[in-house]
Amino acid sequence: MTEVWLRAALWLGLALAATLISIRLRIATALSEIVVGTVAQLLIGAFVGTALLGTTDSWITFLSATGAVFLTFLAGAELDPAVLRAKWRETGVIGLVSFAAPFLGCAAYGRYVLAWDSQASWLAGVALSTTSVAVVYAVMLELGLNSTGFGKAVLAACFVTDLGTVVALGLIFAPFTARTLVFALVTAVVVGVLPWVTSRFFRTFGGRPSELEVKYLLLVLFALGGLATWADSEAVLPAYLVGMVLAGTVGKDHALIRRLRTLTFGLLTPFYFIRAGSFVSVPALVAAPTVVGGLLVVKLLTKTLGIWPVTRLFRYPRTEAAYATLLMSTGLTFGSISALFGLTHDIIGQAQYSYLIAAVIGSAVVPTLVANAFFVPDAETAFEDALDLAALARARLSVVSVASPPEPPTEVETQAAIEAATAHYEKLFESLRRQAQERHVELRTHVLVGHPADQILKAATAQSADLIVVGRRGRSAIREWVSGSTSRRVVSHANCPVLVVRAR
Repeated sequence: MTEVWLRAALWLGLALAATLISIRLRIATALSEIVVGTVAQLLIGAFVGTALLGTTDSWITFLSATGAVFLTFLAGAELDPAVLRAKWRETGVIGLVSFAAPFLGCAAYGRYVLAWDSQASWLAGVALSTTSVAVVYAVMLELGLNSTGFGKAVLAACFVTDLGTVVALGLIFAPFTARTLVFALVTAVVVGVLPWVTSRFFRTFGGRPSELEVKYLLLVLFALGGLATWADSEAVLPAYLVGMVLAGTVGKDHALIRRLRTLTFGLLTPFYFIRAGSFVSVPALVAAPTVVGGLLVVKLLTKTLGIWPVTRLFRYPRTEAAYATLLMSTGLTFGSISALFGLTHDIIGQAQYSYLIAAVIGSAVVPTLVANAFFVPDAETAFEDALDLAALARARLSVVSVASPPEPPTEVETQAAIEAATAHYEKLFESLRRQAQERHVELRTHVLVGHPADQILKAATAQSADLIVVGRRGRSAIREWVSGSTSRRVVSHANCPVLVVRAR
């Protein structure tokens, strides 16, 4: 046992280092864990030998697989059923296109450009078709978009995309035998009755210090995972389905979700992502960087060509369409799960696995940086929250847009500025009116000229507003100190409550 304890200490030390790096660089922890795993196997292999990591030890393999199962379950449990029901056509079409376009495009690129065999090409298509719910959710949470209608719709579309990925992984690479039929039938029955059984079981026996809920979920996930592997499928497939059907029960129990996240992210997923990184071959990446670049470009290109027109078809404003397209181009969790599945089942070799993991990591970084630098929704985010509040309170909503005045201002030039600004904002107002009409909210729009904070305060006073909702651009502290912040001035001088929506 001495070797096991020391090896466990080594892995958790690597996990701690990866977490500190992610905090310092402000990147996803999963991303830093993959990189730390790659660097660790390279350095340890050079000085001591790769056997020290023990990546093939049965207990490490089990913890790693459990991490993938629990991460997949939590991803499904984060789904908002209400949004999926209300916007099923929008989220379904966007999600399916987000899966199908890169799946077919990357598979074709692997087969006809890289000359990989058909199985490896399909695996590349599956691995690069994903959208990282973890990355999208983390970015949405940081910017406050996860609570808006736009953010919830994008997250729901991400779940549809990853459902396509998980189903494709199981259908393409699982042999169709009698065991497959048994697995499909049992899973369908369990998934069908699980919401009814779980809600009553938790209501009767839950809320005790013995953590009965966690044990119940472990039993379900391990049993279905064992059935999946018995049928030569993948344990993450039933885990994702279970998470989705329990989103209305487990997903709404925030205390339980926090405990599951503690178990998953504190212990299990570090073993999975560090192990995934340890299989990356750095020499293979150095020898063929164009392969990685080609796979990354094809994924981003096919995602863009697929998602952008569909979001515009559903009348997303340009900024929101671009932001949704970029975020849904990210990949990390299911991409690495699919690539590792291919490696461990001898569908791809270590070099091909290294190319796919590097492309997956690139897709987690590049679109996120571009989206947050140039396309974060701002006023639209504040409007979403204001519309939600107005609908709940059955209140009237006024939208105030402020244009900068000419310098020095004259009556003629000011009037011209108002007319130009009105023409500019009219396209945006059309979208806002449509959203307000769908929510049965009376909407009034106003275009004013002057300093934004002053005009917002004057409009609020003139209309006897009960609440001001204002967006915050998230500029640096130095820039705000020098030039001032509209939201800060509104908060300081308003005669009514102010809700500041953080957009960047």
